[in-house]
Amino acid sequence: MPEPLNFDISVSSENQFIAEFPQNISLYLKREDLLHPEVSGNKFRKIKYNLKEAIRQNKGTLLTFGGAFSNHITATAAAGKIAGIKTIGVIRGEELGEDLSKTLDGNPSLKFAHSCGMRLHFVSRQEYREKTTLFFQQKLREEFGDFYLLPEGGTNDLAVNGCKEILGPGDEEFNYICCAVGTGGTISGIINASGIHQLILGFPALKGDFLAEEILKYSEKNNWELILNYHFGGYAKVNSELINFINKFKKKYQIQLDPIYTGKLVFGIFDQIERGKFPAGSKILAIHTGGLQGIEGVNKVLRKKNLPLIN
Repeated sequence: MPEPLNFDISVSSENQFIAEFPQNISLYLKREDLLHPEVSGNKFRKIKYNLKEAIRQNKGTLLTFGGAFSNHITATAAAGKIAGIKTIGVIRGEELGEDLSKTLDGNPSLKFAHSCGMRLHFVSRQEYREKTTLFFQQKLREEFGDFYLLPEGGTNDLAVNGCKEILGPGDEEFNYICCAVGTGGTISGIINASGIHQLILGFPALKGDFLAEEILKYSEKNNWELILNYHFGGYAKVNSELINFINKFKKKYQIQLDPIYTGKLVFGIFDQIERGKFPAGSKILAIHTGGLQGIEGVNKVLRKKNLPLIN
């Protein structure tokens, strides 16, 4: 079992130099993926203050939401196990609950969450769309009793405060800070911690421009923009070009990227550099937000499609 999570100190992650590009443009990667073996990256940051608040409220159970391969679900399950708090995962897709043993055999993410003691509650896609309604949440309380509710993806005010701690001493030297965007909490924390001389670039993993509204709910500054054309078709969508990039990047730099978030982020940064997005002398910091547990599940899908696998 991993070491207990020490949420009482502000943990810093190292910046690893990646490459020097023409016109003196340099790229560094902040290794948030190394914070913890099971609760890594932005999930560590998002869960930190929520877990402390649950303990303060004497809540014995965390309940949250996610899809079948959710990094948030696995991180919450691991954090609950380590902290000694029960966890419930409301999972999209009621068909997954028809034969739990079969589902766990074919889904490494849910298998891990279940092994951590998380109770898995499968709901229809229609019900899942109602997850933020008071009616649906009351139904959950009637079934499971009292719990501390953690939103899908973990984003709330406490999570954003945790993500402010991603940036640390020395990071003010960077002109650009880039991160993948899922629910908007991570980039909001980074925006709030950034300097006025820095531009924060978000690379959404989802199709569409609705994320701007989510970021505006939590961000305190306007020094940011979204780069919308590196989602590769939408959330969890991949193709051979992205897989080959991830594999080549790992071979060259000995750093594993995930296909849902950081692979698309770094691909986008390299492409934007080639297209002249960044002026000469730019120092770019990309945030590695973890998410590596999902690779095994993605490879299962790739095998069925006869596509190359992620190394």
